[in-house]
Amino acid sequence: MNEGISPKQVIKKLIESGHITCPNADLGRRSTQLQPASLDLSLGYKAYRIRASFLPGKNRTVKQCLSDVKMHEIDLSSGAVLETGCVYLVPLQEALNLPDYLSARANPKSSTGRLDVFTRVICDGANSFDVIPNGYQGPLYVEIAPRTFSILVKPGDRLVQMRFRKGIAKTIRTQTVSIDLQGFDSNIVGWRARRHAGLVDISAVDGHIARDYWEPLFAETSQLVLDPDEFYILASKESVSIPRNEAAEMAPIATEIGEFRAHYAGFFDPGFGMADVGGEGSRAVLEVRGRDVPFLLRHGQPVAKLVFEPMMDIPDFLYGQNGSHYQAQDLRLSKHFKV
Repeated sequence: MNEGISPKQVIKKLIESGHITCPNADLGRRSTQLQPASLDLSLGYKAYRIRASFLPGKNRTVKQCLSDVKMHEIDLSSGAVLETGCVYLVPLQEALNLPDYLSARANPKSSTGRLDVFTRVICDGANSFDVIPNGYQGPLYVEIAPRTFSILVKPGDRLVQMRFRKGIAKTIRTQTVSIDLQGFDSNIVGWRARRHAGLVDISAVDGHIARDYWEPLFAETSQLVLDPDEFYILASKESVSIPRNEAAEMAPIATEIGEFRAHYAGFFDPGFGMADVGGEGSRAVLEVRGRDVPFLLRHGQPVAKLVFEPMMDIPDFLYGQNGSHYQAQDLRLSKHFKV
């Protein structure tokens, strides 16, 4: 078996062989969790409101640490609201029994990042977030911290995704991503989240009117001042295309750029932006949050980079082949909003 990122068909075999378990998932729902190079992870049936984030560290389980930070438990069975300014820990329905040659990495789904919902996956014995070591056996949990919009969630909702890798991460190449501030057909260059907007139902696709939650930003001077602690949706100047035998992840272009954070959700699957699956001209959509001081962004300013890795094998279907909300996107809000 080649080294690299596991494609859909390999992830499916990991499920069938018991290396990935999800006892409450029916086969139909499980098939929709499988992406070309990742697996969507499902929320479980309860959430814990915690007073602080944490990592268990070596030889400690998440459950052992929970008593130190747990404030109260929330039943998600009939749906529950996770509020802005609060931190929650939710057991995931999936658990892992990985072979020694496989590790995993988690990331927010695109829609999660575009809602400004900060998520991180942790596991027993973890010393870092979103990183699952080779051969891990045990449960998975997701930390959820809504930043701008309170969210309504229920069991089975998918906020995070996971990739599985054989061997060490190997960078094939990188692509610089810069900001487009000259506008698209509508002359809108971005969206700024409205503070104190309504609740977002995670399961309601096209269920919310965009302008109730977002303020459009128009192309006038090809520059934009990011206000501290405000959240923006912007798009890349460059089109992005991920070959069928590669996967990519968005990363900061330089850690010393501290005035803003660009992109929460970083996975790009094989086929994204490819012309033969309807993705020609796709842009990278960037979730950007201002930090301590106002910061002036200019058109074409580099803000992030795409890091490309090899696939273990070509997926048996590519991103966009079965339809996607984000194939051929330019400046696109999350699938929850109707523009």
